[in-house]
Amino acid sequence: MRRRTFLSTGVAAASVGLPTWALAQQASPGIDTATKTVTVGAFTPVTGPVPFYTILTHAAEACFKWANETNALDGWKINYVTYDDGYEPARSVAVTRRLVEENKVFALAAPVGTAQSVAVIPYAKEVGLPMIGPIGGATALFAERLVFPLLPDYGWSAAANLDYALGDLKAGRVALLWENDELGRSAKRGFDLHLETVKKEAAESIPFEVRNTDFTPHVRRLANAKAEVVILFGSNANLAAALKAADRVGYQAKWMAPFFTADPTTRKLAGNLLDGTYFSSWLMPVTADDADIKAYREQVAKHFPADPIGVFGLNGWSNGALFVKGFKTLLASGKPLTRASLVDVMETLTDQTVGGARGVSFKPGDHRGARQEAIIQAAPDGSFKMVRDFRPYPAAVFDARIS
Repeated sequence: MRRRTFLSTGVAAASVGLPTWALAQQASPGIDTATKTVTVGAFTPVTGPVPFYTILTHAAEACFKWANETNALDGWKINYVTYDDGYEPARSVAVTRRLVEENKVFALAAPVGTAQSVAVIPYAKEVGLPMIGPIGGATALFAERLVFPLLPDYGWSAAANLDYALGDLKAGRVALLWENDELGRSAKRGFDLHLETVKKEAAESIPFEVRNTDFTPHVRRLANAKAEVVILFGSNANLAAALKAADRVGYQAKWMAPFFTADPTTRKLAGNLLDGTYFSSWLMPVTADDADIKAYREQVAKHFPADPIGVFGLNGWSNGALFVKGFKTLLASGKPLTRASLVDVMETLTDQTVGGARGVSFKPGDHRGARQEAIIQAAPDGSFKMVRDFRPYPAAVFDARIS
């Protein structure tokens, strides 16, 4: 499946450790100076276990359409090409190869998936392809010069959740349910490191597969461990299934989850079982009276009216906005429109507003984009309300980069 749209954004490849061609001082593939068009691409799960993740891609596409319509890039437009990867890392690599060889993309922009983005890194390094705003939170995404993640490492988010559980909820026994891939393993590293820092032990730490639909055995283990708070790092569907299993067996606990599950898509899956669930979030509230977030709400309603307006979509929009911000900076720099130049200017972004994120910074050797999180909670009226303002991530975890 392919989707195209024109949007104003661009990216550049790294100038260290790349093939000689990547250093050439002329426009890179994907740059059409005659029509002032930059072509970028992404993989997205139209099929597979999480097809609703295409909401992320729709929102990024809406952002690019907005950039084109408002002339945000001074006459340049973005051509956005996406293909279905079924949420399978091997297919993500094949899609990326197709985008590079057939579509001649300048960069990946807002590709979807943690394990999927990690799988693509070796090929991206081989061809010098920048990855701007990969929608995932694995540790490996922060270790490459070509990769500029807006999302935090899920280890930082897990530590933020744990900090709230121990400090604000006063929980004595906290458990972790984690997806058995890079998403969950990153969360586990941060969770374990923060526990070590505060000299605590986990009530339980239980892995599960992304396609898991029955969490009854996991919930029974949590109940036996007398966990008062359960932090789950997995998909919206995983969280909903776990809440349903807890309801079936009568297990009472407070639940916490990552920002992307604080969304109407999860409410649709879990119903009122979601009430009271806590989420750490690096994004401003979707209802904020803010020009950037208002643009998200208006443009998604205009271009994808069937998609819910929520933090999930704001995530996709914000990752698209990172590409817009980077390409605009490249155009203003006067540097050649190469992948290498884009990487150079991305590393100059400091304390930037990017979509729903605030205080976004990158510099050489430090590609940690988002640097703080708030805590929000699902309310019975279907909304998500902030219950703790933004705070920096626990220092020991953030500074260690979960390496």
